[in-house]
Amino acid sequence: MWCIPPEANAAFVAAMEDVLEVYQRPPDPRRPLICMDEASKQLVKETRPGQPAQPGQAARYDAEYERAGVRNLFLATAPLLGWRCVEVTEQRTRSDWAAFMRTVADTVFPTAERIVVLEDNLNTHGPASFYEAYPPAEARRLTERFEFHYTPKHGSWLNMAEIELSVLARQCLDRRIPDATTLETEVAAWVAQRNEARATIDWQFTTAEARIKLKHLYPSIDA
Repeated sequence: MWCIPPEANAAFVAAMEDVLEVYQRPPDPRRPLICMDEASKQLVKETRPGQPAQPGQAARYDAEYERAGVRNLFLATAPLLGWRCVEVTEQRTRSDWAAFMRTVADTVFPTAERIVVLEDNLNTHGPASFYEAYPPAEARRLTERFEFHYTPKHGSWLNMAEIELSVLARQCLDRRIPDATTLETEVAAWVAQRNEARATIDWQFTTAEARIKLKHLYPSIDA
């Protein structure tokens, strides 16, 4: 269970209500909403062949394994559109994030006036990363393509991308994956299947509910 220091309540509430306001906006093709997050996956090789499943017996794998490195996964999802994309990278640097967001802007939503982005406040997630990765003119162009909103500290659960990452972990990543190529293939297949089904997220938590259920987080104002 997350806890919030009393002195941080006002900042938490302000950021939370900003996120919830973004979620309540009506769909606008000119300003699509995406939620972005990232996760890591440990690659694991088998040290000896497993035994395939047989009638009345599940497949068996040796408890011993070999670590084969870690890969990062950037995920962006448009919860109202039933769309998501995932990119597997070796690292999670500012340049990696900037390249991923550039793809979202120029390949996925090239005609959008501005892309509304909901993400956590990790220090790599923001316009400064564009300026570290690209020349000033390109960095400014990309900055103007996005409208950033950040979840509060201890409030990453407000990001719908976490829901999508949880589904990815359960449906695709909950087993040993030996190498980056296999990981990329499996993730791409999962993304294609989810997008074909146009799987959406039905977000129900609103500002009105927050002011009731999380009343203890709101600073007391003396009349």
